[in-house]
Amino acid sequence: MRSAAEAIKPATGRLADPLDQVDYRLAQTPEQKDEIYRLRYRAYLREGAIRPSADERVVDRFDDAPNAWVFGVYLQGELCSSIRITVVTPEWRTSPTLEVFGDVLLPKLDQGLVFIDSTRFVADPDKARNTPELPYVTVRLGSTAGVHFNADYGLAPVRPEHMAFYRRVFLHETWSEPRLYPGLVKPVGLMASHLPTVRERVLARYPFLRSSAFERRMLFDREGQLQPDGVVQPFERASIVPNP
Repeated sequence: MRSAAEAIKPATGRLADPLDQVDYRLAQTPEQKDEIYRLRYRAYLREGAIRPSADERVVDRFDDAPNAWVFGVYLQGELCSSIRITVVTPEWRTSPTLEVFGDVLLPKLDQGLVFIDSTRFVADPDKARNTPELPYVTVRLGSTAGVHFNADYGLAPVRPEHMAFYRRVFLHETWSEPRLYPGLVKPVGLMASHLPTVRERVLARYPFLRSSAFERRMLFDREGQLQPDGVVQPFERASIVPNP
């Protein structure tokens, strides 16, 4: 079975607008979360990335972190893929990738950098095979978050066999050699891209990755984010607004 990343193919010419039938839903209810956890399990198991478990779900403590957003991507009302977006700031140092690659990332957080950590990217195997645009519209949420939160870098924990793809398509650079990742049996390396530098080059190839300020607010705005001192404050609003 191909992974979600391997299933990505150029979308040009297939749909006039790949987002036409896409519905992004933030997982908020127990039912929505459980459906995503079960999708993760099916996808990871088919890839051989996890061992079988009795409860047939993949969930961890980062899913409910206040700086994390777990999205389901729906086509015609059916859950087809999912991704978790975590915003990592000098004040909020909580994310799965930070836990694994802290020696690489913590010094950069000390410099004041902000990261978008995209993890738990999974797609229904059959639907990904029949809808090549699906992985694109899923990882688009990380790109959208990068604009909304004015982030410096997008992070991607990537298996070695997929690194060339991320380097070619999303212009990622390798920041660390593969390490074991919590809950997975296959190691992943750390890749990253400097979002302000690569954004326009990526958007020139895939224009539907662009987002409006309204869409970004609908996806990511909350009443406020709990800061470590307990004060509720919003994240810094993005200073970069792409063309419509």
